[in-house]
Parts: sequence; C-alpha cells; structure tokens
Amino acid sequence: MTKRDFAFLLAPGAGAPSAHPRMQAFRRMLEPLGTVVPFDYAYAIEGKKSPDRLPRLIETHRAALAALRERHKGPIVLAGKSMGGRVGCHVALVEPVDAVICLGYPLCGSGDVSKLRDEVLVSLATPTLFVQGTKDRLCPLDLLDGVRQRMKAANALHVVEGGDHSLLVSKSELKARGVSQEHVDEEIRNAIAHFLAVGKPVR
Repeated sequence: MTKRDFAFLLAPGAGAPSAHPRMQAFRRMLEPLGTVVPFDYAYAIEGKKSPDRLPRLIETHRAALAALRERHKGPIVLAGKSMGGRVGCHVALVEPVDAVICLGYPLCGSGDVSKLRDEVLVSLATPTLFVQGTKDRLCPLDLLDGVRQRMKAANALHVVEGGDHSLLVSKSELKARGVSQEHVDEEIRNAIAHFLAVGKPVR
C-alpha cells in the first residue's frame, strides 16, 4: 500500500493530550506512513484531569473514527498511546478497522500485576502491534507474552530497549549506545511499516 492509503487515528494517553510534545513526536513519526489525525477525549477538551469512564472514552473514540471515515475511504489504523491504545482495542471490537497500534499498552492497572487488562486483547480479531519499552512497569514483557499467546488476532511486538512507558530512552543510555531518541522512534516507525505491510487487513 502507498503512503496515501493509510489514515492513522491517533489517540492520547490519560495524562498527555494531543498537544503534548511526545504525542506530537508520535504524529511526526507516523506521517511518512500516511495521514495522521490526532484527537482528544472529552474530559481533556473540557479541562478535566481525570479520564472519563471507559464507556464514554469509547464513545468519543468511535465519534472521532466516524468523522475520519467521512473523509477517508482507505484503510484506517487505530494508533494510541497507553490509554488511547487500550480504548482503541475496545473500539476495534465493535468497529471494522484494519489494525491497532498500541504505543505502550497499559497491561497492568496502576502497575499492579494482579490487575491485568487482558480481556479485550484476547477478544480482539483485529491485527495488533504492541510497541513496548523494557522499562515500562505498566507492561512487563513476560506478562504480555503470555497474553499474546492467548490472543486469536494476528499480533506482533516491537521492543524498545531501555524504553519507559512513553517509549523514551534515558539520555545516558542513548549516549552509551551512540544513538538518539529520533533513531529509536525511526525504528518504531519501521516496525509499524513492516507490520502493516505483512499484516492481514480486515477489509
């Protein structure tokens, strides 16, 4: 598929609206792959700090998807940072989309390994890519591996060595490895491009 085919609906995390520098970095990261449409959830637009409950988050996400469908007839990918990726997975249960990209999936509620947010993942049928940092306490990779083995949807994992929940690597580690954060983000983009190229679209 060519660049103009894809549209990415980019959803933010709980504490970082679409204007946040990291969300803007994700937007720039995805732009070489297609059209990127960021949006914000209702609570953020209303100036509230605490996220809405899941049903309203899903409602807002679906409304943003419907608006995108009106002007884009090609394949649509739901990309989301943390909470945005989780809500995107819920939306994909009821809306036909071509793929879901989870940028730091919050598998463990509040970092509690006994509170796995895995039911939506094992229910998915939409191809899903997880992009996870090795230092993300909200998603230990061994727990994610167990969930992925139970998933019926085609899925893949791109690991960001030294990455935190925002997929950022510390400056000291970047220096030791002789790379930049931009290089790390470029590797993420390449992983997404590969996943979309070999994945099995719904439509």
